[in-house]
Amino acid sequence: MTFNQNTVLLLGGFAIVAVAAKQLAGFFTKIKLPFITGLLVIGLFSGPFIFNLLPKGAGNSLHFINDISLAFIAFAAAAELYLKEVRSQFNSIKWMTFGQLVVTFVVSSIVIYFMAGIIPFMSDLNAANKVAVSLLMATIFVARSPASAIAVITEMRAKGPFVRTAMGVTVVKDFLVILLFAICFSVSQALVNGDPLRLKFLLTLLAELTASFGLGFLVGKILTLLLKQRMHQHLKTTLILATGYGVYAFYYFVKSYTVEEFGKEFHLEPLLICIIGSFIVTNYSKFRYEFLKILEEIGPYVYIAFFTLTGISVSLDVFIELFGIAVLLFTLRLVTMVLGSFVGGALAGDSPLFRKIGWMPYVTQAGVGLGLATIVADAFPTWGSEFATVVVAVIVLNQFVGPPLFKWSINLVGEGHTRANIPQYDGVRDAFIVGFDSQSVALARQLKEHGWEAELVTRKEDLNVEDFPDLIIHQVKDFDLETFKGINVEKVEAIVLTLTDDENLGIAELIYQNVGTKDIVVRLNQRYNFEKFHKLGCLIVDPHTAMVSLMDHLVRSPQAATLLLGMKEGQDTMDIQVLNPNLRGIPLRELRLPADIIVLSVNRNGQSIITHGYTRLRIGDVLTIVGSKESLQKVTLKFDR
Repeated sequence: MTFNQNTVLLLGGFAIVAVAAKQLAGFFTKIKLPFITGLLVIGLFSGPFIFNLLPKGAGNSLHFINDISLAFIAFAAAAELYLKEVRSQFNSIKWMTFGQLVVTFVVSSIVIYFMAGIIPFMSDLNAANKVAVSLLMATIFVARSPASAIAVITEMRAKGPFVRTAMGVTVVKDFLVILLFAICFSVSQALVNGDPLRLKFLLTLLAELTASFGLGFLVGKILTLLLKQRMHQHLKTTLILATGYGVYAFYYFVKSYTVEEFGKEFHLEPLLICIIGSFIVTNYSKFRYEFLKILEEIGPYVYIAFFTLTGISVSLDVFIELFGIAVLLFTLRLVTMVLGSFVGGALAGDSPLFRKIGWMPYVTQAGVGLGLATIVADAFPTWGSEFATVVVAVIVLNQFVGPPLFKWSINLVGEGHTRANIPQYDGVRDAFIVGFDSQSVALARQLKEHGWEAELVTRKEDLNVEDFPDLIIHQVKDFDLETFKGINVEKVEAIVLTLTDDENLGIAELIYQNVGTKDIVVRLNQRYNFEKFHKLGCLIVDPHTAMVSLMDHLVRSPQAATLLLGMKEGQDTMDIQVLNPNLRGIPLRELRLPADIIVLSVNRNGQSIITHGYTRLRIGDVLTIVGSKESLQKVTLKFDR
């Protein structure tokens, strides 16, 4: 990597484009398109063929960004291959991987070879070059996107055998596809250069792979040593990225040195080296979680740089010319994946439904596929640019089609756990308090004093409800969905859970998935369970820290704390939802609220908005207001339907 004035200027210009791409690509997610598709499109528009914000050849000058990104992508792909997590579905993963890898690769390579006559850049190539293109393109067709799969699974809170198999196959395939690519790449170079595929070539290939595996083991030890050191997280992250780039620098050195000294290139596989190194850290060190955390934190920035630069490097004229072929190749890939899924599912003994839809989780492609296409473009100047352009077009199509298909398949097998729609407010503020003790009773009475309809739900059979004439108490046999629906759980705006953490979590998931109650409040028992409830969007009260936090606020902000706790005589706070359609679009300053009412904040779609007099209301906004109890009651009537 040589820095000169031109490179520095290009790097500065690219940095500005990348920052802009990050912001603009966010609009793609709002219309349900993948974020990286947005980055590719913004990069394409920024390149020399449209707005010319960066000149032609910028990708070559900034090639070190690709090298760093490719090393990171290999680290990230292998970091998802944690052997302990895939053992339970090993049989399905094994055969589905076989079906997706072997069937997709073999059928695709054969069909692409015989399609050469209708693919413009292949039609004039000799047979050896056609075989090379077919092998490399079929290899990239096998690649998948662990990051995209994880994003869909996280969004849908999906879990079950289908999802575990899909995730296992995804990470195993991306591990194996790099090994397959290393072999096909070497074979393709030999074919293009006219080298005979004799015993000497096979021994050289074996030596190259052995050296790559050995260096991968060494990189794993280096990464482990770095993670072991006590240093600032940013420095550790920088050194990990530098290690990845160092692999590529060593690859270039060995390539140049062997050509100069022996007249023959000794080809190491940097992606394979990085993926082996990451696999070692993930499975055979105690720093897996820290490694994953670093990759997750730096990942968005690497992907922004990589995908934006890839978009800039795409030849738009070739892209348009070859887009029809890309659609045809996209269809071919889908067909081979369907065949592979059926074969793999049949060998694994999966259910008929799993065999039919087993291909849907593997459509999306991203980092690994684009990374391999970039390597091909650099290594084969005669047709590499057109090859990469076609692959980018196919990957963009996969990015459009893949995520919706994966989501649909998860819902079809019943393994999605997304939140149910929030029930419509019926005009009465209701709350269920699940569990019966002195605190739950006191809470129910206090809520009633503030105008709520609070009801207790308990499994206690020896409870005499007549001892609590001021409360509504439901005595139930079990906390299941049928029971909750029987007591009209859909009408409540809040549910308070005061049982054990396991019981609370079971009820919280039940309500989250099937009812969608707006607020689920949980009294936590053990701190290590905090994250489980947080993922469900629960409001968590930790008794171990609540008292300290309360006293802390009373010391630092006594006026605000006493107000929020209802300790100010005659005053209170309240959250009120805007339901009156006549208030839509009206600024706060024109509401004609009682003089003692103050609007503290507005929450819109889960986001807090800094309010001022010109903030216009929308239906569904939740206003936090403070004032006298009489005025709060008047405002409640004003905002209801």
